[in-house]
Amino acid sequence: MNELPTIQGSLLKASEVAKLFNISRSLAYQLMQRGDVPTVRFGGIVRVRASDLDEYIRRSWSGWKQD
Repeated sequence: MNELPTIQGSLLKASEVAKLFNISRSLAYQLMQRGDVPTVRFGGIVRVRASDLDEYIRRSWSGWKQD
C-alpha cells in the first residue's frame, strides 16, 4: 500500500500550497477561504500549517484502486 508523504514544520503561503498541489494560486485561496484547508491568521497574513495540510490530504485521499 502506498503511503502519503508528510509535510512537516512550517507555515505555508497560498502560493506554496498551490505549488505542492500543482494547482493555481487562486484555487489554493479558495480552499483556504472555504475552510477546506484550515488557516492561521496574523493580521492580514494568512498561512496554512503543514500539519493541517497533511490532515486535509488524509481526509481527501480516496486511495489507489487495486486491480
